[in-house]
Amino acid sequence: MPDLLGILSYGTFFLVFASIFALVVLGLNLQWGFTGLFNVGVAAFFGIGAYTSALLTAPDYPEQLGGLGLPVLVGWIGAILMSGLAALIVGVAALRLRHDYLAITTFGIAVSLQLVALNARVLTGGPFGLQFIPRPLASVIEDNFAWNAVYLAIVLLILAVTYVALERLVRSPWGRVLRAIREDETAAESLGKRAFLFRLQSFVIGCMVMGLGGALYAHFVGYIAPEDFLPILTFQLWTMLIVGGSGNNRGAILGAFLVWALWSLAGGLLRDLVPAAEQARAATLQVVLIGVLLAAILVVRPRGLLGEELVISQHTGKNT
Repeated sequence: MPDLLGILSYGTFFLVFASIFALVVLGLNLQWGFTGLFNVGVAAFFGIGAYTSALLTAPDYPEQLGGLGLPVLVGWIGAILMSGLAALIVGVAALRLRHDYLAITTFGIAVSLQLVALNARVLTGGPFGLQFIPRPLASVIEDNFAWNAVYLAIVLLILAVTYVALERLVRSPWGRVLRAIREDETAAESLGKRAFLFRLQSFVIGCMVMGLGGALYAHFVGYIAPEDFLPILTFQLWTMLIVGGSGNNRGAILGAFLVWALWSLAGGLLRDLVPAAEQARAATLQVVLIGVLLAAILVVRPRGLLGEELVISQHTGKNT
């Protein structure tokens, strides 16, 4: 019985993380898969959401701003709004750039925000991070396994609602404009569509979803620090999207669960097989494994496991 409980506990823990990452990958898929926005600053907006929710909901921090003790739901809403505001500011300044230039800009923003989190102790706690982030319903559910199971249900519900909402968006006329902009922005503008405005909307909505994912992460682990939002996180999330299939929301979710499973399995094997003194170096093998997986997927299935669905034109009978 204890072994079964341990397996269930680990499975619940794994699924919570996988579901949170799947939520973030959905936001990235809206930006890249449907609009062609090369955002390499995912970790930044994930971190903005996490820090915002923590500062709004945690108890008072001595000699530090924040710690307002507000309800967790308020923290999640605040994370969405703050991530959206940050994306709006970044988007107005950066979305006129294209491809590699946009990637370099968003990467630079992510690194800059990570350094701010590391040094702005009065706001973020600096390298010590923020502790005592409250867990929703913790006063009602005292058993740790039961709380994890309830939190998993909450995250899965949020993931399902977000998936349905984004599916409706990308299948609407608004979503078709995004695809048109991705394929040929000049042609879309010639039809009267303001490409920059649509790109900005896609960028902001995607970053709001990422911020919500960061808030869910913060309240699950109860502690966040700058090292939680390093560029390697962006690499992991991009790998999830490419493996699952960009331009397909089901593929984004599948990729998140699959890559996180391989990442967790590789970490467990390294802990069991590599001596403790060498585990810090051996941890880089996890990145190598994901890189090999990514290369293999690109060779065997360039569009990912579940590539973008082709739409058949009713008038011409051609794939569009």
